[in-house]
Amino acid sequence: MKKLSALLLLLARALFFTPSTPQASLKATAMKAPRAALAERLGFKATDKILIINVDDIGNSHAANVAVKDATENGLATCATIIVPGPWFPEIADYARKHPQADFGVHLAHTSEWTTIKWGPVANRSEVPGLVDPQGYLWPDIVSVYKNSTPEQAYIEARAQIKKAMAAGIDVTHLDSHMGTMQFNEAYFQVYRRLAKEFDLPLRMGSQELLATLGGSQQRGQLDEDGILYPDYLIHGGPKANEPIADYWKRMLSSLQPGVTEAYIHASAAGDELTGFTNTAADRAEEYRLFTKDPEIRKILEAQNVKRIGFRALRDLQRKARESRKAEGTK
Repeated sequence: MKKLSALLLLLARALFFTPSTPQASLKATAMKAPRAALAERLGFKATDKILIINVDDIGNSHAANVAVKDATENGLATCATIIVPGPWFPEIADYARKHPQADFGVHLAHTSEWTTIKWGPVANRSEVPGLVDPQGYLWPDIVSVYKNSTPEQAYIEARAQIKKAMAAGIDVTHLDSHMGTMQFNEAYFQVYRRLAKEFDLPLRMGSQELLATLGGSQQRGQLDEDGILYPDYLIHGGPKANEPIADYWKRMLSSLQPGVTEAYIHASAAGDELTGFTNTAADRAEEYRLFTKDPEIRKILEAQNVKRIGFRALRDLQRKARESRKAEGTK
């Protein structure tokens, strides 16, 4: 997990393109009145620590679906994002229809990285030829997506995934990007932004400090102009060398800052299915245990009086604000 995070960081630094920002735009931004903190807009105090615990990769396996049901019903997880092209999408879609209060987003997938579980595009292959590898699946890595496809093809596929989720009866609450494909390249980020506006959904975003190191420091400001919400912080990066996943999460959750933080995990039920397709099976099973049954994690959050919410709260606030602006005749 930590090796993958380091590779993605290096990739992002290599692929991000930072457009120049006109001086007039900078002055206009500086003149805007400061907005209330996201926490306050959500009804909390600015000093409150608010945590979104999002489970990624739902629908890739039965093991992931089993874990997310338990983790959200009985554990600490507050929401999850679904890989719509995944082989176990029908199972989780059925659950979502029967549990409308569940908080599910779409984990926009433009890659299919495992060797024994694969998926192709939701869109017609003729519309997204650059996203399809010679075997008919999505590419196994981000570099191949950027090399062979176009942002427009990425948009067509992502939109098809969102529409399929909605057609299946899922009340989609947010968007994020599998393996970060829509976030590690400026042109693809603009597609991510376009989708958020089109479907009026909040997004996962890296913290401002992280975006600045990757060349995307202007992106949060662009989303602010669009009225798109995102958490203040993102726990991202993975454990230190030789650090157990449990120690990593206890360390990260012990140092939450005031405001809204998203922590994303890959909870899955242990077993032959999980070990049969991923070499991160042990970490995924441990994250399931930690955020469902571990008493220390609960104590860490309780000691800080952490408030847990899902992305639905952000989506509802975003849409309410947009309706208010419409009523006022503004953007």
